[in-house]
Amino acid sequence: MGIHSHAVALLRRFGAVMTRRQLLRLAAGVMLASLMGCAQTSESQLSATVFNFDTVCTIGGSMTQEVLDEACALCGTFEQLFSRTIATSDVGRINAAAGEAVEVDPRTADVIRRSLAYSEESDGLFDITIGSVSELWDFTEGIVPGEQAVADALKHVGWQNVHVEGATVRLVDPLARIDLGGIAKGYIADAVVDLLRERGITSASVNLGGNVVVLGTKLDGSPWGVGVRDPDDPSGANVIARVGVTDGSVVTSGLYERSFERHGRRYWHILDPRTGYPVETDVVSASIYSERSIDGDGCTKPLFMWGVSESLHRLEQKPQLQALLVTRDGAICTTPASDFEILGSDRNPTEREGAS
Repeated sequence: MGIHSHAVALLRRFGAVMTRRQLLRLAAGVMLASLMGCAQTSESQLSATVFNFDTVCTIGGSMTQEVLDEACALCGTFEQLFSRTIATSDVGRINAAAGEAVEVDPRTADVIRRSLAYSEESDGLFDITIGSVSELWDFTEGIVPGEQAVADALKHVGWQNVHVEGATVRLVDPLARIDLGGIAKGYIADAVVDLLRERGITSASVNLGGNVVVLGTKLDGSPWGVGVRDPDDPSGANVIARVGVTDGSVVTSGLYERSFERHGRRYWHILDPRTGYPVETDVVSASIYSERSIDGDGCTKPLFMWGVSESLHRLEQKPQLQALLVTRDGAICTTPASDFEILGSDRNPTEREGAS
């Protein structure tokens, strides 16, 4: 069965109507799953592709079907907790509480608490209260909000307004809105790998869009190869760099992920919490290689706002993080002693972003 047929079959399984963009991303995920061994190369080599968090999620490795099903179900559980657009989710209830305290799942409180630490560390350039602004933008339909609407929403962006005590979360500003889109996938990918490790799995990979986390090595004992896609290739087929990973994460974020053009201007999904508009930057793609995926999520977004020079300077103070940045003029910059291997023009066009 071809890639397109696989995607159509999955669409029928999901029972949902998807946009062309989502279908293409799903088809890409199916191809990645095939590369990882979706066809079951042995009795214990399994993989599955599901659609959560508006992205294709692929989990694969040496495990039983029961463990694989449990890992996939965990992704669905987190979507029901963290989604801003699901009214009954923890985030939906917090946003609708108009400043009242809300009892949430301990995992929701945990990811919010950790998000606030990244906000403080980045001087507010990473801010989960961007929700009051992000809900105005629609990068699928190409909707640009009015200037006054953005200005009014921007008054309610401020991570200091989020209070977490135990499993209780309260927004001091009744009109503030939380959006975990910038960190949820990292937290979830780490949680899925933790689950696999608890179940005794020693070789697996988890790919939640731009968040790739691997457990152990491949079955032959070699590191997993994680590719970084070429931001200038709309198809996403080419990679510009790769890194060998054992028990680690690579997070890549780029301006190419969700964008549209209006009146000759390109708008992308990474919003600057200082302005409420897509960030003005000389960085088009940022990748972080770290032990935990949540650290990659918490770090990549501020890099776009700092720009190349400031980002590299700040990363020098974080030797536990390795970074690769691609600039608007096509330059590729890495942190000192980086393990990223930059590929030449003869790179294999069949490689894709993800673990292989």
